[in-house]
Amino acid sequence: MTRVWQWNRPVTVREVLEDLQQERSIAYTTVMTVMDNLHQKGWVRREAEGRAYRYTAVSTRAAYSAALMNEAWSTSDNPAAALVAFFGMMSPEQREALRDAVRIVQHDDEQAAAQNGDQPAEKPAGQATPSAPPGGAPAAPEGETPERPVEPGR
Repeated sequence: MTRVWQWNRPVTVREVLEDLQQERSIAYTTVMTVMDNLHQKGWVRREAEGRAYRYTAVSTRAAYSAALMNEAWSTSDNPAAALVAFFGMMSPEQREALRDAVRIVQHDDEQAAAQNGDQPAEKPAGQATPSAPPGGAPAAPEGETPERPVEPGR
């Protein structure tokens, strides 16, 4: 998947093979089998091109990572404790990125509520609502929402 995400375009088994062979010796059939397995699991889609297929990632690396985190969190017998332990492992920079992400999601939720005519949920006193994504966090283009994680099919 790393190679498919890096190329960020439809790729053939041959292209992935040649890329991998720069680092180690690997057989064409091995790469073909892995790509077919990824297709069977729903992580890539493929389109025939002559006698070969071109493979495209179904979701981004970020969406895939988010799905893995969500799966691990949701299968915990104590989700709150799992989150506290996870946050404790984060660097200060990662925690700041998390704060920025939460602000973006809250802002998106408030915009969606406003578009639907819903009343925004009450906030605790002193909690500000950002008018734009904070601190250089990536924002979606006007009129679009940031990409939401999509769990790959299994």
